[in-house]
Amino acid sequence: MHSIKTIAIGASFSLLLAACASAPKGNEAVAQAPSKPVTAVGADARGVAPAGVDALNDPSSILAKRSVYFGFDDYSVKPEATPLVVAHATYLAKNPRHIRIQGNTDDRGGSEYNLALGQKRAEAVRHAMVTLGVPESQLEAVSYGKEKPKAEGENEAAWAENRRDDIVYGK
Repeated sequence: MHSIKTIAIGASFSLLLAACASAPKGNEAVAQAPSKPVTAVGADARGVAPAGVDALNDPSSILAKRSVYFGFDDYSVKPEATPLVVAHATYLAKNPRHIRIQGNTDDRGGSEYNLALGQKRAEAVRHAMVTLGVPESQLEAVSYGKEKPKAEGENEAAWAENRRDDIVYGK
């Protein structure tokens, strides 16, 4: 029964991504969502870690990953981020924890534009999690724009690292 629910959640998220995705530009390849849900290493089929294991801090768990990355000037959740978003949504649907989704941008563009883009990124992940069954009361979406870079530098590697949402769990 739980595997049917997990598959349904994964399928719903895939449909959400398809509905919210922007059209590919130029010759970009369109990535495919995974055909089956991805669970944390050491977790059962529902993505739940064994008793006594803190999946949020277990480095082998997908839940230890807390950043969702975006393309340049884009706020659609990439298909490769689906397993991460689904894992956190599944965890949150079963645990009354509060998270702050912090939208960030690279340093190109004006402050006002980047604050708005960061907010759209945070809202995209928040919306995906609500669609997957997380109560809205557990989620907060905020934007830091270009004010909290993860990487310093004026190159594509640094810019790509900074175009992200960070998932921050409350106490």
